[in-house]
Amino acid sequence: MNKLEIFKELEKLDLPKDKYIVISGASLVVQDIIDETDDIDLTCSKEFYDKLDWPTRIGAFGVEVKYKYFFEIGCNLPEYQDIVLINSYRFLSLEDCLEIKKRLNRSKDKKLIKELELKVCLKDNYYFERKLREKGINFIAGVDEVGRGPLVGPVVAACVVLPEQFNLDGLTDSKKLSEKKREYFYDEIMRQALGVGVGIISEKVIDEVNIYEATKMAMKEAINNCSCKIEHILIDAMKLDIDIPTTSIIKGDLKSITISAASVIAKVTRDRMLDELDLKYPMYDFKNNKGYPTKKHLEAIKEYGILDEHRKSYGPVSEYLKKVK
Repeated sequence: MNKLEIFKELEKLDLPKDKYIVISGASLVVQDIIDETDDIDLTCSKEFYDKLDWPTRIGAFGVEVKYKYFFEIGCNLPEYQDIVLINSYRFLSLEDCLEIKKRLNRSKDKKLIKELELKVCLKDNYYFERKLREKGINFIAGVDEVGRGPLVGPVVAACVVLPEQFNLDGLTDSKKLSEKKREYFYDEIMRQALGVGVGIISEKVIDEVNIYEATKMAMKEAINNCSCKIEHILIDAMKLDIDIPTTSIIKGDLKSITISAASVIAKVTRDRMLDELDLKYPMYDFKNNKGYPTKKHLEAIKEYGILDEHRKSYGPVSEYLKKVK
């Protein structure tokens, strides 16, 4: 059933609209997350459930549900009460639909769960932090890095712990912000944060251990340098072997306000280092390319050679070194 068909079937349902909530697949179809569903799942109060004279069977969570045609209703999800009103029907919010999918933990839903997480967090990038605080965890760090791709300079990571009431409209992945916005957000994060730590791993170490290992080193250094207590760490994509509990989040700099804050601190810190390098070597245009292999940067390598700050293990640099030997 598509969205139109779901509403047509709901119109035929002889139940008061205020007594049930449409959940799961049908809710996701109506909110434009998936295209169609085979059934319409509902939840209601125990009192209303007991009055329904529908046949019973065992549902997805191993508890009794009642069914009629392709409708299935249960009272086993009373904690999910965040609803969206559409055409006077009550649909479960995307956030609560996500929680149900996570509880079911079906392999076929893995891609959907990722999409839902992104949708939910783009609307509310406090989602992961709020879930942790509901468990009594208050000192939540976000960790992110910048500088894995450039040919020159260090990789920089930042660790940031924000207060619960932190608010900074527009804060997101640092790469999506203008330089002026990043600088403003940097100052505000430094002013409001409970703790900030930065880790910097040089190009020489990157050449010795590879960029992946160097990135982990920078993140661990940032965590160690953070100036306050940490109970849980949210990390953008990377997994770290440390003693503090962690959650690795794909596209975390978009989904988590705390990782976004770390992204800004890391980006501004490294950009300022490259601005200083630009003053020493203006012919490489580091102020505008921050060490990435732009056409102008590659042309400058051919004309002026490489610097001590270049990463010798990176392709364009190592290729130049082979040619000049």
